[in-house]
Amino acid sequence: MTLVFWFIAWAMTLLVLGLLLWPILKRQESTKQEEGEKTLSVYRQQFAELEQDYKSAVLTDKQYQQSKRELERRLLEETEPVAPVPVSPRRPVNRLAIAVGLAVVIPTLGGVLYWKLGNPLAITHPTATSPVAQGRDDSDHQTSEGLDALSEKLKRKLEQNPTDGVGWALLARSYAEIGRHADAVPIYEKAMKLIPDDPQLLADYADALGMLHGRKLEGKPEQLIQQALKIDPNHVKALMLAGTIAFDRRKFGQAAQYWERANANLSADMEGEARQELLAAIAEAKGLATGKPVTASTAGVSGAPAKQGGQAAAISGTVTLAPGLAGKGAQTDTLFVFAREMNGPPMPVSIVRATKKDLPFTFQLDDSTSPMPSRKLSDVGNVVIVARLSKSGEAKAQSGDLQGMSQPVKPGAKQIAVVIDQEIP
Repeated sequence: MTLVFWFIAWAMTLLVLGLLLWPILKRQESTKQEEGEKTLSVYRQQFAELEQDYKSAVLTDKQYQQSKRELERRLLEETEPVAPVPVSPRRPVNRLAIAVGLAVVIPTLGGVLYWKLGNPLAITHPTATSPVAQGRDDSDHQTSEGLDALSEKLKRKLEQNPTDGVGWALLARSYAEIGRHADAVPIYEKAMKLIPDDPQLLADYADALGMLHGRKLEGKPEQLIQQALKIDPNHVKALMLAGTIAFDRRKFGQAAQYWERANANLSADMEGEARQELLAAIAEAKGLATGKPVTASTAGVSGAPAKQGGQAAAISGTVTLAPGLAGKGAQTDTLFVFAREMNGPPMPVSIVRATKKDLPFTFQLDDSTSPMPSRKLSDVGNVVIVARLSKSGEAKAQSGDLQGMSQPVKPGAKQIAVVIDQEIP
């Protein structure tokens, strides 16, 4: 862990130095549009280097995702239009001397401040809990709002440079990250025309299409997945999605084969829990294919407790609308009913949809309605059932939506009553 920490620390230091020294050592272009193109070019190179480090197993999956999000956030921030500053004549400066000074001062100052104010022991002795972990839901919500605003700024920038395929792909992924799949799909289409043979882009596009169409991957999403696998037969996300399609078609043996190939190509440093979930899914598919019961040992998790089956973990109940809110909204407003983990990410682990005219609505949430096969309702502990009437048709909460939620319940709970009794300000 110590070696990994210092590697990440130095990598981030070099990245910051590169961002600071680049405008000093490189003569500034004369126009705002050319400056924007230079910035995008630098980030394209950094994304390529990050992707290469990930494929070479220099970075773990978790480190890769964290570094990628950081790069995306910085790129979105740097592409924000700024007011032009009048250029005034001034004496020439020695840019090389300034660059050398910054290259020496910044790492030294950062190391001293961390040693004095930070907690070096936390590298090898992490605390059990932290305020950051306790406030994760709030942080994720703020991040989503920040990405929403920055995505719009990037979109305005790309409209001035419509041939930047990497930029359009980044914008599409940003929309997908915050749940705006309807906006992400046409952007993915535009990026695909500029970068037609990128397996990651193909898999992400297929995933967004599937989410837009009720988590169904048949049709065009499946074609995109197969196209990605022709380019890279070992692409992990494409293999996971292909396995999901096969599993939904009850081709359990084929699903197990896809997922086994995905498992074989996972990074060696993949988190144990995520790998165990994939092994459990492989074992479930094999068990269904052969008609044999699935056990923990079959999944390769010796001594691990067996998880509840999808139906055993099902949560059922009824959603009603408070009388005081009956006159608000239209009968065609979309009703989302979903389970959200109490101490986990804010994304649903199971979700169904209906409309306002279906109220009172009887729901059942189980593994078959989980958005992702790698994170199911039966895998989590206590959850909260949320019922939301959306005017926009998107699951993301917006002002004016009507909402209600239950007390914490465990998977397997029955006769849960959820009353929609509040309006989101």
